[in-house]
Amino acid sequence: MSAPSENMPIAVVRSRPLVLRHLPYFIGAAIVVALAGAMRFDGYVLNILMQATTFAIAVFGLSVVLGLCGQINLAQAAFFGFGAYAVGIGTTDLHMSYWLCLLAGCLITLMAGAVLGMSTLRLGGHYLAMVTISFQQIVTLVMINAIGITHGPDGVSNIGRPELFQSSQSYLAFCVAVLAIVGYLVWHLPDTRLGRAMRAVRDNELAAGVNGIDVFRTKVYAFALCAGLGGVAGGLFAGGFAYVSPDQFSFADSIVFLTMSLLGGVASPIGSAIGTGLLILIPEWLRFLKSVPGLYLAIYGLFVILIVRFMPDGIWGFVATFFQRWRAQIKTPPAAKPLQLKPATVGGDIVLEVSGLSKYFGGLKAVDGVDIAVRRGGVHALIGPNGSGKTTTLNVLSGLYKATSGTILLDGTDITALPPHLRTAAGLGRTFQNIRLFRSMTALENVEIGAERPGNSMIGKGISKGGDAGLTERAMEALTFVGLGSRANELISSFSYGHQRLIEIARALASNPTLLLLDEPAAGLNSTEKLELHDLLKRIAAQGLTILIIDHDMTLVSEAAQHITVLNFGRRIADGESMAVLRHPDVVSAYLGAE
Repeated sequence: MSAPSENMPIAVVRSRPLVLRHLPYFIGAAIVVALAGAMRFDGYVLNILMQATTFAIAVFGLSVVLGLCGQINLAQAAFFGFGAYAVGIGTTDLHMSYWLCLLAGCLITLMAGAVLGMSTLRLGGHYLAMVTISFQQIVTLVMINAIGITHGPDGVSNIGRPELFQSSQSYLAFCVAVLAIVGYLVWHLPDTRLGRAMRAVRDNELAAGVNGIDVFRTKVYAFALCAGLGGVAGGLFAGGFAYVSPDQFSFADSIVFLTMSLLGGVASPIGSAIGTGLLILIPEWLRFLKSVPGLYLAIYGLFVILIVRFMPDGIWGFVATFFQRWRAQIKTPPAAKPLQLKPATVGGDIVLEVSGLSKYFGGLKAVDGVDIAVRRGGVHALIGPNGSGKTTTLNVLSGLYKATSGTILLDGTDITALPPHLRTAAGLGRTFQNIRLFRSMTALENVEIGAERPGNSMIGKGISKGGDAGLTERAMEALTFVGLGSRANELISSFSYGHQRLIEIARALASNPTLLLLDEPAAGLNSTEKLELHDLLKRIAAQGLTILIIDHDMTLVSEAAQHITVLNFGRRIADGESMAVLRHPDVVSAYLGAE
């Protein structure tokens, strides 16, 4: 794909039809498919190419679940086997159409992946790995012992192919065409809404949730897509080799799939294809060593170790990083229009009404019966000494913690029982004390995640364009508003701490929230950056957005906030107009101690 010109806005580039933007890919894929169908290979080479093609499609699934979403799957061979047996049993025992069998295998694996994901993805980490290993072992045992269905260890032979592709040569061309289509879809997935959600979940689940992403559902989608691609690959594999047996779909094969993905580069389908090709071809290159016991496996293992040691992001990750250093940074012009904030006005003068809010951790009462009323259009500060329960209160308000008791009304809507992503959809925006950005993304991509908030009235309704163009426009407006529009295409790692704080605020502003929660935004900033933050807060408040801020900088709080609530040991000790509260004896005692 050709790069956009230096002065061309990203929104203009994205507005081009995908077919035109990626035309070179389709031309190249058509040439490869034609060569696969026209060139004459002997049976041995055909088998190698068939195996590499079908395995690559299964490994593409790991690019989705592991590379994009960051979830481990050690049962891909089981899903591969589901697809293979669906085609094998369907075409031999049931005499069904190959196409129906392939479709059935895909649907079965999609559902199996979704069910396995829904039942296990709340675990995560090594627990998720253990569950998928157990699932893989169970499936293998069923394939071996369910003789009446799977034919047991003898496997299924004489598997049919579609009428159009009866010859091995034409069937290989068909498999290569499927590989090209699936590879294109997986390559384009990161630029879709679902793909951005997966990348956000991989980088930071907490930040993804408070930016309107249903973390659990996103994980399930990723797992189901991974399983579905495994089923498609297994169906193609069965038709290509006309025979399947349980020993082809064991746990060892799942490890092979994972190794292929990691070696080539799990973050990209190109890397997956490279890793698949290498792990299939290396044993063939080393065949002459098999006469020496152990030497073949030693060299094979050494090759894998060297790649993992010196290319931790895989071969394609290493190559992409190398060329990234020499690629000219695409400059993005500032947004054509200033950022507009039009928060919803439904619930009267009180935007946030908190009544009797409590959060207990066992016997520790972190928040104990707190009442807060935040008026519309102002800056309300929540202050208190360290350990007074301020951040815990914000975590309860944003849904990261479940309230022990009490109610939370946002713009007249009870959000007490809602998960974080639904509170965001209701109009709640949030930043964190410890900055939580999506580290693998650019500043623009981070802010686009915020702009995609469900129910964002500023996208696609006359204020900004719809689709990707409107999304990018809204994100650019927010970045320009905080003074970082010209650096939109830089990775987060290239920004200073203070600028990362501004990007996090821009991400929240892009969602056009009804209420913006700022958790210690001045923490870690120098005096100049604090002055800039104060000016930013005034410009935000001037547009009518309501802000609830936590901070220890009393100068910032007293100048920015019109109303202050003070907590101490989890309880409210003062509430009212800023200067009066700061002079309140209980507040002075909480900060300075009793005389």
